[in-house]
Amino acid sequence: MLIRYSTDQKGRPHQKAVIYTKDEHTIPRDKIDPDAYFVVSKLRGEGFDAYIVGGAVRDLIVGRTPKDFDIVTSATPSKIKKLFRNSRIIGRRFRLVHVFFGEKIFEVSTFRSISEGSVGNVFGTMDEDVQRRDFSLNALYYDPIKEQVIDYVHGVEDIRHRIIRPVIPLDRIFIEDPVRMLRAVKYSATTGCKLPFSVRRKIRKSAHLLSPVSPSRLTEEMLKILNSGHAYDIIQEALSTDLYMYLQPSACAMLYADRRFESRYMEHLKELDAYVSSHHNARLGEKLSFLIYDFITNLTDWKQEVATKSAAGELYTRTWRECRNFVLPMNPQRTELEFAIRTSLKKLGVGVRIPKNAFSGREKTTQAPGQKH
Repeated sequence: MLIRYSTDQKGRPHQKAVIYTKDEHTIPRDKIDPDAYFVVSKLRGEGFDAYIVGGAVRDLIVGRTPKDFDIVTSATPSKIKKLFRNSRIIGRRFRLVHVFFGEKIFEVSTFRSISEGSVGNVFGTMDEDVQRRDFSLNALYYDPIKEQVIDYVHGVEDIRHRIIRPVIPLDRIFIEDPVRMLRAVKYSATTGCKLPFSVRRKIRKSAHLLSPVSPSRLTEEMLKILNSGHAYDIIQEALSTDLYMYLQPSACAMLYADRRFESRYMEHLKELDAYVSSHHNARLGEKLSFLIYDFITNLTDWKQEVATKSAAGELYTRTWRECRNFVLPMNPQRTELEFAIRTSLKKLGVGVRIPKNAFSGREKTTQAPGQKH
């Protein structure tokens, strides 16, 4: 184990970080995406610092293959863009670069300063950047060239002890960005790491801070949950910490009011996770159908509707509007929500011809009864 030092105000040596060598962190070289390695090595070759950072390092330490490899560097977005023709700068306030290799996208960000708190957009140093990371298990930097993990915040120990510990002080972390509460419960559910009592209590007390968060950000977080393969565990955690009422308030109201609906809803989340695990390329509409199926079931007596040959187009339009309100503030792509509704109606044996003038740009097909996923 190596130590990275700096000096304090009196010129005395001060430990900044622990450096784990390849024999200590045991991350296999072949687990590193070769294109991520290329991005890091090219930045290094141009004289910039560059590391793999965040969740990828966490996953590598526990023996998982990361879904994404995020990279952090001392290079500014404009300099990164000049180095990689296959890239583009994104974001207005918080600018970073996406580097493309076929269908793969690597997010490359510049070290951020803490001069404006943990959500500012001033470029800084690696020593500052680590203090902006949300939790210690995501605040690790991996050097794929030297095969070293740089740990400023005892993140490796926290991963090994299965603890989710904030890097940013508890009295600021959720005020500065309430979405961090959702990430905390997500990490707890997906990594097997525990939320300390103090953090869990703080999340419950701060849950209301999600109320003013934009629908677009809440939609992004909700879709990550549905795509994770751990929706059941994450939503259980979100319910226990009072967060889910801000992600899906209509569903929460029904869960609290009707035990049978709660049981069916949670069972369908388990089915969703199994489906996501076995259907890696499933479209979003298929996943959404698990979320709305029980709600649609309760809308009307579908057997009676079929028996009396109700106006299918009008019935579909009413169902769409009810489902659109049910999933708020989540705002998924309209075509995917429509697909989810048709999928759910098929399960109920309801054939639907979509009205020509109901919505623009929609396929007009009659759906035959189908089977459950």
